Amino acid sequence: MAKTIVVKQIGSPIRRPKDQRATLVGLGLNKMNKLRELEDTPSVRGMVAKIPHLVEIVEERG
Repeated sequence: MAKTIVVKQIGSPIRRPKDQRATLVGLGLNKMNKLRELEDTPSVRGMVAKIPHLVEIVEERG
């Protein structure tokens, strides 16, 4: 089974630049406190690193 990470949205996209909002949508997040289990790839890690003030990694599985 592939390694996965659980990402939680902790910040609001209101009054954020378009690229940060687009990154949240790309991760599949759109509401506060929403959790998403994503495959642990360099591209996903890069997206999370781009918006550390809006998301946090809750758990690493695998």
